[in-house]
Amino acid sequence: MVKPKIAGKRLFVLDTNVLMHDPTALFRFEEHDILIPMVVLEELDAGKKGLSEVARNVRQVSRYLDDLLSIAEDDKDPMKEGIPIGMLQQIQDPSKHGKIYFQTKDHIDRLPDSLPSSKADNTILNVALALQTKNDDKTVTLVSKDINLRIKANIVGVHSEDYYNDKVLDDVEQLHTGFYELPEDFWDTHSRDIDSWQEEGHTFYKIKGPLVKEWFINQCLYQPQDKFEAIVRDIDDADSDSPTALIELLVDYRNDSHNIWGITARNREQSFALNQLMDPNIDFVTLQGPAGTGKTLLALAAALEQAIEMKRYKEIIVTRVTVSVGEDIGFLPGTEEEKMTPWMGALMDNLEVLSPTDNDEWGVAATHDLLRKWIKVRSLNFMRGRTFLNKFIIIDEAQNLTSKQMKTLITRAGPGTKVVCMGNVAQIDTPYLTETTSGITFVVDRFKNWKHSGHITLKRGERSRLADYASELL
Repeated sequence: MVKPKIAGKRLFVLDTNVLMHDPTALFRFEEHDILIPMVVLEELDAGKKGLSEVARNVRQVSRYLDDLLSIAEDDKDPMKEGIPIGMLQQIQDPSKHGKIYFQTKDHIDRLPDSLPSSKADNTILNVALALQTKNDDKTVTLVSKDINLRIKANIVGVHSEDYYNDKVLDDVEQLHTGFYELPEDFWDTHSRDIDSWQEEGHTFYKIKGPLVKEWFINQCLYQPQDKFEAIVRDIDDADSDSPTALIELLVDYRNDSHNIWGITARNREQSFALNQLMDPNIDFVTLQGPAGTGKTLLALAAALEQAIEMKRYKEIIVTRVTVSVGEDIGFLPGTEEEKMTPWMGALMDNLEVLSPTDNDEWGVAATHDLLRKWIKVRSLNFMRGRTFLNKFIIIDEAQNLTSKQMKTLITRAGPGTKVVCMGNVAQIDTPYLTETTSGITFVVDRFKNWKHSGHITLKRGERSRLADYASELL
């Protein structure tokens, strides 16, 4: 098999799952042309019904296509000549886009006998194969998020690619961790232009030096040798050769005197996370890390402390994506909160840790009633159109959200609301999402320069010695 050279103008054949995943994919191929096979339109038509995110995406694609066709009605033969995608000027710059074509006739079956053309994927593959034969001046590329279809395309000699536009990073290892280890000679190289002062019980430093250019606002700094831990509060002249950073010493939540709702941090990263969770100036916090690192426990403890003790928030709202690990158990009876209960096992487990464990049954029951009054479990399906005022919102299992779903949730926040997103990119259960395209990866990368957001990657498990050993061994 001879692989085509990727040069010059290209013709992309789009699979259905690309448009279902991202309706704006039509406008993401710049000056190159796009062809949509007829079977893709059939599959879009079959998937337009319902209230799911996929169904909404399909309906949006249909609206885009209808707008393009209505604009092109005055052209002589839009189906043959193609419709300039840039005609939808409110979407993108019209000068930067190619044309969109639709399949208007059947192509001779060019697939091997082992690939029956009655299947939708094979029909799309056959269209790409036929176009490759007719278009010697263009590289025909099949774009699909279906790995098996891309494998079949390579077997029959059709160039194929994944849809890369929703990819945040090339490698998840490049993801912002939220903390930075200072070298041993840091104070020798940065102490010349340093100011320090105390204000309302907090210690601040103003530092200028070469390492400041590598920092982000609300990034945690530490130096193990001197047990120095601080957070970057502001960076002046960030684009210059010698920026100045304002840093503040952090509270050590590993100390029993600084416990939050009865718990203390067990490691450095947990202490960093509690500093950001307890900071009223940080409206958006993301916690990423493996199972057992304490993400849910820290977020709940900080929420209860600030809602009940400090009266900073009126209510705690907990939600998560309802994606099953195994087989679906079917419809669940009851109210919205009762239907969400099976998905909130992690919440209930952590509430047991945060509740009294003595033998006073009346006290335990009273505490549980109090917590249920403050904590409300809500479904993601009913978030559109809502505005949350003075709420502490916890979004669990955020790695299963797409970037669009994440945007929908975060934009629900009203004045005085804090949003905490938690997830583990190594445990993604949603189809077509990967570590580099997950919603939590998207927001961590996009929010890392905003002064009212913070992120911490938790690395050390604190569940039990059995769980830690199993995570490493298995």
